[in-house]
Amino acid sequence: MNKQIKIFDTTLRDGTQGEGVSLSVEDKLKITKKLDELGIHYIEGGWPGSNSKDGEFFKQVQQLQLKHAKITAFSSTRKKHIAAHEDQNLQAVIASGVSVASIFGKSWDFHVEKALQTSLEENVRMIEDSVQYLKANQLEVIYLAEHFFDGYKHNAHYAMETIKAAEKGGADWIVLCDTNGGTMPGEITEIVSYVTNQMTSPVGIHTHNDCELAVANSIAAVKAGATQVQGTINGYGERCGNANLCSVIPNLQVKLEYECIQTTQLQKLSSTARFVSEIANMHMPLNQPFVGSSAFAHKGGIHVSAILRHPKTYEHIEPAKVGNRQRVLVSELAGQSNLVFKAEELGLELDMKNEKTKHIIQEIKQLEHQGYQFEGADASLELMLRQASGTVEKMFSVQSFKVNVGKTTDKSVHSEAVVKLKVDEQEVYTVADGNGPVNALDNALRKSLIQYFPHIKNVHLTDYKVRVINETDATAAKVRVLVESTDGKNTWSTVGVSSNVIDASWRALIDSLRYALIGQSMPTVSMTDTSEKGINNH
Repeated sequence: MNKQIKIFDTTLRDGTQGEGVSLSVEDKLKITKKLDELGIHYIEGGWPGSNSKDGEFFKQVQQLQLKHAKITAFSSTRKKHIAAHEDQNLQAVIASGVSVASIFGKSWDFHVEKALQTSLEENVRMIEDSVQYLKANQLEVIYLAEHFFDGYKHNAHYAMETIKAAEKGGADWIVLCDTNGGTMPGEITEIVSYVTNQMTSPVGIHTHNDCELAVANSIAAVKAGATQVQGTINGYGERCGNANLCSVIPNLQVKLEYECIQTTQLQKLSSTARFVSEIANMHMPLNQPFVGSSAFAHKGGIHVSAILRHPKTYEHIEPAKVGNRQRVLVSELAGQSNLVFKAEELGLELDMKNEKTKHIIQEIKQLEHQGYQFEGADASLELMLRQASGTVEKMFSVQSFKVNVGKTTDKSVHSEAVVKLKVDEQEVYTVADGNGPVNALDNALRKSLIQYFPHIKNVHLTDYKVRVINETDATAAKVRVLVESTDGKNTWSTVGVSSNVIDASWRALIDSLRYALIGQSMPTVSMTDTSEKGINNH
């Protein structure tokens, strides 16, 4: 391994400035524990004194028994023309109880004159005084040189003067920030190389992704001598986001052999990325490098045939190194190799020369032509394969269903569903209400089955999506309904396709419960990936 690179996570501060990201105190505490388990060295919790939420976080985080991470409080340098000990922001950092402070100051003369509206000399004094005051209060100080690269390109002498003032004040780290995200990798290499040769304090890098270069720029900075990298999980942050630590860490550690976190901790990277996306209620892109559910997914038949011989043919690293897994997608582009691969995962034997195997492939192609989507459809593909192999029994059959929707005298919309099933040769007739037609159908279906299968009470829907397939047909268009369900342990998704949204929803609901019931009587297959899974089997 090469030298140690310290990882500084600012998901809880800079990440929450991203559009749509909002974290409660409890959310931030949960993420803190997860980041500590990952082996992150510094966790920036927020700006104490700026809002009550961050203040409460710094109180409660002291109760956590963290093993790796140092909690860091963010703030600015002192205000102009006052003493550092009189500055309320700096006082709030000290009062927060943290051992590390990360404070930012201006490196760009343009910002000093236009934003701070003070002299260049006063700005330098603000930086040195603030760092010196925090150091006098026994804090480790990480100085964030805001807009450093823009400032350096505009006035290199002054930009260097500002960070030398931080070093003179006793800063433990000097972090160079590409705040506007517009610097190119070559510029990063040149400037960071120069700075590291001029400074005694260790240098860090903080990049933004406005040119889709935050990860590349972070790596360039490390190769030029930076020993701390700042970023966020999944790249959350203002505008286009921050450097994505889920890409930075494995690139540095696996590809370039720097030491960031322990090997066993690196294996938690994918689960950490998904955990944070769930807590933040943000969609995690399927194709996100390293940690996305499609990062090691293979669809083309030729590709799958090759990886069956050796994974290196189409995978740049072993997925397990980052806690991910290889997946084979089954679709109209798939060959028999894909199907055989999936069957082997489930412990089923499928003969590639067998007519049944060919029939399943043909059926998949026909269903996708109708609008079904089998990419990543692990739950429903499992149902289809088990049904084809005769390893599952039919738990129930549907006789009919009916939904009535109307307005009552108080102008509220009322939905009622009538479901007729056959279970163990007995007809079951059930009526249930709901706050909408799909909810009413779901309630009636569960009401029918729970007396025969009590464990179904643990199953509930977690997501419901409707997508128009052929929008040119307007209101007569065919729709695809995706339903995500969980039993508290596993999560799976199913789909229904129809020109009637109620019928499509019904098909997805039926398959969801059928998978839950069959799952009680067959070997457990992990379905904890919450990406779009499961396709209706008809």
